[in-house]
Amino acid sequence: MNGEPQHLLIVDDDRRIRELIKGFLAENGFLISTAASAAEARDKMRGLEFDLIVLDVMMKGETGLEFARTLRASGNEVPMLMLSALAETEDRIKGLATGSDDYLVKPFEPRELLLRIQSILRRRAVAPEPLAEVRFGSCVFHIERGELRRDGAMVKLTLRERELLRALALKAGEPVARGDLMQPGAEETARSVDVQINRLRRKIEADPAQPLFLQTVRGAGYALLAD
Repeated sequence: MNGEPQHLLIVDDDRRIRELIKGFLAENGFLISTAASAAEARDKMRGLEFDLIVLDVMMKGETGLEFARTLRASGNEVPMLMLSALAETEDRIKGLATGSDDYLVKPFEPRELLLRIQSILRRRAVAPEPLAEVRFGSCVFHIERGELRRDGAMVKLTLRERELLRALALKAGEPVARGDLMQPGAEETARSVDVQINRLRRKIEADPAQPLFLQTVRGAGYALLAD
């Protein structure tokens, strides 16, 4: 970071918790911004780049889980640490399944929060650069631009197809659950995701009925098999 303090964004609808975390982390050398909602966090992220987000799960309106899924689906790989009073194993799994780097149960010791943040930042510091594009068969998909080419020619994608392909490309080779492919806040079902996937297959597969690249993973969702 060239000697500059790392900039963290604290997203929590509880003002007292926001201020406590802000004060503690600022004392430990971080630059801190705060947001009381997912919408406010998005506004701040439009003009600023953050090194890590500390994100509350149980927020009013758009939850932390929904916000995290939206970020990852858009290709944003900013590190995230989730905070939640939900301590069951299944709750932790749901949190981590959104693409969060860690999950800490409330109440927590501030020192533990600090150590977990430092651990995430160390891991990300040595992580390889994210893929700019993925290749599968005669297709190339540029993840950030959302551009798909087949045999060198541009393939027209709808906004929804682009979102789905980006979410799958970011986890190429790994199954992505239908629930994680649904649009947060939209009236979308697993069946409507299946329909969109079938449309996408017609644009990338030689035989959509027997797909080679956009595979159904029984009981898990879908996976994009890249070269």
